[in-house]
Amino acid sequence: MFSHAGTFSIVAADPATGEVGCAVQSKYFAIGAVTPWVRAGAGAVATQAMGVVARNGARALSALAAQVDPAAALEQALAEDDDRELRQLGAVAADGRAAAFTGRGCIEWAGHLVGDGFAVQGNMLAGPDVLAAMRSAFVEIRAPLPERMLAALEAGQAAGGDRRGQQAAALVVEQLGAAERSREGIDRICDLRVDDHPEPIVELRRLVTLWRERQADRQA
Repeated sequence: MFSHAGTFSIVAADPATGEVGCAVQSKYFAIGAVTPWVRAGAGAVATQAMGVVARNGARALSALAAQVDPAAALEQALAEDDDRELRQLGAVAADGRAAAFTGRGCIEWAGHLVGDGFAVQGNMLAGPDVLAAMRSAFVEIRAPLPERMLAALEAGQAAGGDRRGQQAAALVVEQLGAAERSREGIDRICDLRVDDHPEPIVELRRLVTLWRERQADRQA
């Protein structure tokens, strides 16, 4: 499946809570079905840019689950990919180690930034300020991991975002042993998608607010 649509995303981990996740926005229908790869106790991976390939996300996530360093995990995922220079991936391990890869064939502006516990990446962006704003928002805000990732998306959009516009957004978070169905091996605590919307991040914020209210009601 090939896509020329621009995308920006963040993969992040909070070792203190055990949460790992991915948040993404793109001028691409149902981006949440292809970019986020998240597994509690292992980490999170974002796969994007031209030619979204599912096997790259699956391979990188499996490598993280085997305790492979994120940079090496991405190299393993891309090792047999003849079109690796068209790909863009970000990865974070559950312990906070992170890495990213931006192929030389990704459409400008494209790049990534890696920090302690996160990586932000994007292609076909308005410019480098998009990722700088995402990084600043994630680092500076004091909030749980899902809200920090959402704030990063909001900041990226405010800085220009995907230069083609907006369409879809998603937020996926897992936490080892915290979900209602963790005994069944399901640790996903948040899986929210906006597949087609004129302001997908605004709508995602509304859904996150509802999700938090539902959590509070269940804990009351």
